[in-house]
Amino acid sequence: MVAELVAVLEWYRAMGADEVTGEAPIDWLQRGDRAPGRFERPSPAQQTAPPEVAVARAASPAASPPPFRPAPSIAPVRQFPATAPDTAVMAARAAARQAADLDELGARLAAFDGCSLKATAKNLCFYRGRPQAPLMLIGEAPGRDEDLEGKPFVGRAGQLLDRMLAAIGLSEREAHITNIVYWRPPGNRTPTPQEAQACRPFLERQIELVAPAIILLLGGAAAKHIFGVADGIMRIRGKWRELEFGNSKARALATLHPAYLLRAPAAKRLAWRDLLTVKAALGD
Repeated sequence: MVAELVAVLEWYRAMGADEVTGEAPIDWLQRGDRAPGRFERPSPAQQTAPPEVAVARAASPAASPPPFRPAPSIAPVRQFPATAPDTAVMAARAAARQAADLDELGARLAAFDGCSLKATAKNLCFYRGRPQAPLMLIGEAPGRDEDLEGKPFVGRAGQLLDRMLAAIGLSEREAHITNIVYWRPPGNRTPTPQEAQACRPFLERQIELVAPAIILLLGGAAAKHIFGVADGIMRIRGKWRELEFGNSKARALATLHPAYLLRAPAAKRLAWRDLLTVKAALGD
């Protein structure tokens, strides 16, 4: 069937039907011995329209040119100097080491351009909660809601996290909440190792200044980065590890990320066990 249709189209083209029909007919017999198959613009005499068409054209007003519309303005893209990963980490270490408190650390972090995520994010998401707290929670990265508000864990996952803390008698007034990177990755993707390493010196100094007794790591990305392991979250969750950052020592436990619990409610029982473990440790 397809071959037959192609043959018909080829015949039409051979007969000269290779363009749409114009307003005025063309007498192909006047072409003489010239081969058909190619349209030519008709002469002015051939373009004479029927009387009714001429009257309609005369009655219609002349077409006016479209109104001028300026091109839409495009917001300039923020530009940051490209920094080699090792250079960015060294600059972050130098800046973080000089911060005497969290306010100064936040100011130095806001001025830091060594993490590429800053170029696409709207706001810096430093922390929320108590500046110095016995419990520090570290997640993966800010999401859309966090990027808009400039605070970590304020979206649906953050609301679930608040309920999880309330279930063991805590709130953000007794906890310090942050992420391993401080700017939202495009499309809420997982931060790359280079992005996390660029922020690592600030996070380590933040842990020193908060001086928590317990660190709860939320999700596989945070646990792998802090523990320096490649195992999945199901293999490393619920097991205590000792951490030391500068003059600060803490016990750390990994658990499931609240965003994962929203997608897999059945896993909440595992997170509940981890929360009870943290509650018992804080009571020691």
